[in-house]
Amino acid sequence: MRVGLAADHGGFALKREITEALRAEGHEVVDFGARTASPGDDYPDYVVPLAKAVAKGKVERGVAFCGSGVGASIAANKVHGVRAALIHDVYSAHQGVEDDNMNMLCMGGRVIGPALARELVDTFLAARFSAAERHQRRLAKVAALENRGTELNEVFRLIAEGLMTSQIADRLHRSTSTIESHREKIKSKLGLKNAGELNRAAAQWVLENG
Repeated sequence: MRVGLAADHGGFALKREITEALRAEGHEVVDFGARTASPGDDYPDYVVPLAKAVAKGKVERGVAFCGSGVGASIAANKVHGVRAALIHDVYSAHQGVEDDNMNMLCMGGRVIGPALARELVDTFLAARFSAAERHQRRLAKVAALENRGTELNEVFRLIAEGLMTSQIADRLHRSTSTIESHREKIKSKLGLKNAGELNRAAAQWVLENG
């Protein structure tokens, strides 16, 4: 299996152990960093690229590490299409895949040792989604929530392009009241006070993201 791994300094040593173990088992390992154990590094810089690769199918599964595993799981779950969980027990390592179609496993390098980590990763990679109707129904409800966030991102992008509310509504086939509601949600999320601040934030996003 093609597996992606990522860790900051807190999970660096454990990532190295798991990398060696997976390669010895015949898996193809893609290392998203860190390359060195630097105390000043930040887990999103490594976990998010891994999560994006999982979401796009560039790797089949992902394993992320930080000191506790909490930060890695929070960061990974911000990426659309990723279903990551902090796992430190064998039951959850397979049940999360079988019932919830988990595609990223997160662990804490300061919480568990290499022997248990290897068992968890092997269990995670061996597990398969059951595709039972009840699980698909529940995941569809989760996906519906996730897609709402995606629409907010699309509204923000169109604001950045300079489109007015009515134009965005036409583009997304939504009512103007829905787009106005999205604008208010974006302002609230970003702590912005008015439309002018929202437009400036969107313009800045264009400069930073192209």
